[in-house]
Amino acid sequence: MGDEMSGVAHRSGTSPGSPEQTVAEARKAFFVMFGFLALVGLAQIVNFADDYATAREYGLVSGETGSLPHVLTAPFLHWSWAHIESNSGPLFVFGFLAAYRGVVRFLGLSLLVAVTSGLTVWFFEDGHVETVGASGLIFGYFGYVVVRGLFDRHLLDTLVGVVMAASFAYMLTVAVPGTPGVSWLAHLGGLVGGLAGAWLFRDRDRPRGRDRTRGRRTKTDDTADARHSAASPRAALHKELGDLGLL
Repeated sequence: MGDEMSGVAHRSGTSPGSPEQTVAEARKAFFVMFGFLALVGLAQIVNFADDYATAREYGLVSGETGSLPHVLTAPFLHWSWAHIESNSGPLFVFGFLAAYRGVVRFLGLSLLVAVTSGLTVWFFEDGHVETVGASGLIFGYFGYVVVRGLFDRHLLDTLVGVVMAASFAYMLTVAVPGTPGVSWLAHLGGLVGGLAGAWLFRDRDRPRGRDRTRGRRTKTDDTADARHSAASPRAALHKELGDLGLL
C-alpha cells in the first residue's frame, strides 16, 4: 500500500508546470511549428504551380464580405518564394517560444491573432487590397512572448520577453503607417492580438508560495509542503524554484 501511494505521488509530480511537462510541451511545440512550416511550404508549391491563383482566390480582400473567412487561410499563403523565405525564420522562432508552454493554448492564441490581424486589414485597408502572408501571426507571437511572463508572473518567461524585445524591437518599424509595400495593418492587428492573448491565456492556476492577503505562508500551505517534501526528494527544490517562477 505504501509503495503504491508513493508511486501515485511521484507521477502526480509531472503535472502541468513541472520540468517534465515543460520538456514534453517544448517537444510538441517543435513538431507543431515544423508541421506549420511544412503546410506553408506545401501551400506555396501549389500556389506557385497555378501562377498564384490560390493566393488570389483565398487571400483576404479588404471590405469584401465574401473574403472574411479567408482570415484563416491568408496566413498560409504568400506572394513569392522571397516572401515565404523572409517569414519562415521569425515564424518558427516566435511560434516555438509562444507554444512551448502549452500547445493547446498556442492554438487558441493563433486563432485569436489570425482574426485580429485579418479583421484589422479587412476594416481599415483602403482600395480592396488583397493581403496574404504569415507576418500578422509573427507579430502576434512576438507580442505574446514579450509580455507573457509579466501576466504569468514567471521569471524565466519575463527574461525571454526582455531579450526578444531588445533583439527584435526594429520589427515595430513595420507595424506603423508609411512602410511601402508592407501590410502594416496586418502587423499592427497581429501585435494587438498577441498582447491581448497574453492576458486572455494567462496562467490563472499557477501556484503561489505566499498568502497574498497577509503576506505570509498559511498553515495549510506549510502542512501540504511538508507532506509533498516527504513524498519526493526533489519536491522541496521544485517548490522553491516554482516560487521564483523558474518552473
